[in-house]
Amino acid sequence: MNTSRSRGRTWYGAATAVLLAGGALTAGAPQAQGTVTRTETAVASSGPVAGVSESVVRVKVPLPASFGARPEACDWLSYLRYRATDGPAAAADADRILVAQPGILEGAGAFDSVARDTVARAAEQGRHIEFWALDRRSNCLEDHTGIASGDQHTAVDYYYRGKRVEGRTFAGYVGNDRLGWMAGLGIGQTVRDQYDLLTAELPDQGLRERKVLCGGHSLGGVITGYFATADFDGDPTTTADAGYRQCAGYFALDTTVSTSLGDLSGSMPDDTDLPDVGLGYGAVQAGLDSGVLPRTLSAPVLLNPETMNLLAIAGLGALRNPDAEADLPGYLPSNTDIEATNRFLFSKDAATFLTGSPAVKDFRLTNAAVLGALMDDNSQPLAFLQSSVGFFDGGPITDKNFPSANGSSRTPELFGVEYKAIPAQPHGPLYTWRDYDRVGAADDPGYRSADGTPFTDAGKEVTDIHELARSLAEQPLDFTEQYFPTKLITDLELATSPQVRKLVAHPDGLTADPTLTVLAGDGLLAGRVPADLHPVVADGYQHLDVLTAAPVQNDGRPEPVSSNLARFAGEPES
Repeated sequence: MNTSRSRGRTWYGAATAVLLAGGALTAGAPQAQGTVTRTETAVASSGPVAGVSESVVRVKVPLPASFGARPEACDWLSYLRYRATDGPAAAADADRILVAQPGILEGAGAFDSVARDTVARAAEQGRHIEFWALDRRSNCLEDHTGIASGDQHTAVDYYYRGKRVEGRTFAGYVGNDRLGWMAGLGIGQTVRDQYDLLTAELPDQGLRERKVLCGGHSLGGVITGYFATADFDGDPTTTADAGYRQCAGYFALDTTVSTSLGDLSGSMPDDTDLPDVGLGYGAVQAGLDSGVLPRTLSAPVLLNPETMNLLAIAGLGALRNPDAEADLPGYLPSNTDIEATNRFLFSKDAATFLTGSPAVKDFRLTNAAVLGALMDDNSQPLAFLQSSVGFFDGGPITDKNFPSANGSSRTPELFGVEYKAIPAQPHGPLYTWRDYDRVGAADDPGYRSADGTPFTDAGKEVTDIHELARSLAEQPLDFTEQYFPTKLITDLELATSPQVRKLVAHPDGLTADPTLTVLAGDGLLAGRVPADLHPVVADGYQHLDVLTAAPVQNDGRPEPVSSNLARFAGEPES
C-alpha cells in the first residue's frame, strides 16, 4: 500500500540552471560565440521514488526560415531527462536511453511516473539507464507561470484576473491568427525534431544505434513508426541517417509502432477527423496556411488550451490540500468555455446538461475529489483522458448516463467501457476521494450502479491520485498539451497522399529492431492488437495508467509497465 507520501520541494522552488558539457551537469561558461545553445535545469520533486534525478533540457534547434515569424522560444526543443542519481552524469555513458514521444494533447510531464519507476527498476538490477520524455515544439507557447506559483488561487488570479506573478502578466491564450508558423508542424517536422535532438545530444551514430530505445504513448507509437522509416539526408541509399539506425529497439505504450492511425481509430476526439468532403493534401495545407482551418486542435468543451490548463490548476489543489473542501468551482470565473466543460463533465443525464442544474458548484467536494471527477475512468467520459485513481466516497452516488449511458453496447474507444458515476446529493455531505489502494478495503461502501453492477473494484484501480496531481502540477513541462498541431493529425489522416507517403523511405525499418508492446488491459486497444506482437497486458489499466500507475500495485506486486521497460532496456545490445 502507498500510504505515506512526501510533499517536499517543487521544481520551481529549487531549480538551478546549468549548462551541459558532454552530457554532464556543470556550471560551465557560455559557448565560444557567447551564445547558449543548450541548457539543463535541475528539477526537485516531491515524488516517492528515491534515487532518480530529473532535469529539463532545452536545445536550440531553429526551424527553417520558411516557417515564418514565431516566438524565439519556439526555436528550442525540450525534454525531461530522468537518470539514476548514482549513475553516470553523461548520457552517452548510460547503459540505455529510452526516448519517448507523447500522445495526442499530451506533454512530457505525463511520463513522469513511468520514467521514474523505470529508471529505479533498472537501478535495482544494477543498470543505469535514462528516460527522455520529449515535448513537442509547439509547447513553447505555454505559460506555466501561474501553475509554477504552487498556489491554486494565485494560478486562477494569474490566468483570469490579471495578477502579476514573478513580474509577469498573462498575455492570454494564443489565437489561430498568431499561429501561422504552426501550419508546417506536421509529421515530417516532428520526426526531424527528434532526429535533430538525438544527433545534438548524442553525436555518435553508432552509440545511438546501440543504446537508444525509441518509443511513445498512444499517438507517439505512430510518430515512432514514421521516425523508424524516415530518411534524414535525402538519399535513401545511405542508411546511417535512417530512423531505424538511430534506435536499438522500439517500445509502444498502449499503442503500436506503425505508420497508420488504424489502431487508434475511434479513440481520439471527433474533431481530429477530417470532414468527408474529399479534401486532398494540397487543399488541407492551403487551409492551414491561410488560417481557414484551425492550426491547433480545439473544441468548445474540454479540448482547448484553457481547459487543458484547468487540469493542472485542479492538480494544484489536489497536491497541496487533497482533503480540504474545494472552492475551485466557485473561484473560477464564469465563461462559456468553463460552463460548457463543467456541464459535459458533471452532468448525470442529458436534462442536467441542458439546464445546468445541479451544477458542479452545488456539490461539496474535496480537492482530491475534484481531480478524480476530472480524470478517473468512472467519471471522465473521454477514454484517452482516463486513469484509474480510485472512487468517490462520503455520500450517495448515482449513475452518470451522459454523454453515454451505463451498460450500453459500445467498444472501448471514445468513451471507454467503465460505468460512470457522480455524486447524487447537491448541497449535502462533503464528498471525498478513496485512493486506488483503499478501494476494496474493509470500510469501502462498494458503490453499485442502478442495475447492480459494481462501479469498480481493487483490480481496476492502479494510479495514486496524489502522484497524478504531482505530475499535473509539479512538472516544468506540462502533462497536458495546450497547442496540438492540427497538421500532425491531417498528415496522418492523409497518409496515402504522395506528400506523406514519401516520408516512409525505409518501410522495413518498422521491423528492423526488436519491439516491446505494452497495452492497457482496459485501454483503447483492448482486444485489437495482433497476437503476433506478443504484447504485455497490464490488467485493469486505462489509457493513461500506462504512464501514471503507482510503483506498487494493489496486489503488492511491482508495477508491470515500468518493470517490462526496465527488462527490455536490460537486454543485450545488438
